[in-house]
Amino acid sequence: MDHSHEVREELSTPAIALRGLIPEVMRSYGELSRAAMTPGELSSATKELLAIVIAITRECDGCIVSHTRSAVRVGVTRQAIAEAVGVAILMNGGPGTVWGPRALRSYDEAVSDIMRDAPPG
Repeated sequence: MDHSHEVREELSTPAIALRGLIPEVMRSYGELSRAAMTPGELSSATKELLAIVIAITRECDGCIVSHTRSAVRVGVTRQAIAEAVGVAILMNGGPGTVWGPRALRSYDEAVSDIMRDAPPG
C-alpha cells in the first residue's frame, strides 16, 4: 500500500469521530480552508505549493497528502513540486531533505490515484 493511502486510512476514523464531537470547529475550519485556497492574486496552484512547503516544514504527513492531492487537481506539475521542495530544503536544512521527498512521493501517488480514477476517454 502507498504511504499516502496509509496516512489517509490512519486519519479517517479519528477524523470522523472528532468531527462528531466538535462539528462547528471542523465546519469552520473547512470554511477557512476553502476561503484561504480560493484563487485571488495567488492562483490555487501557488497556494497549494505554499501549503506543501509549510507541511514539509511542520513535518505533517496528513497535510502533505492532502495538499499534494489538491495540487494535482489544480494542475501543479511534478517539477513545480520539486522546486517547492527545494525551497523547503533551503529554509529547513536537513529535515527538508527528509520531508521533501515524502511530499514528492505523495504527489506521485496522487497522480497515480487520480489517473486511475479518471473516466476513460
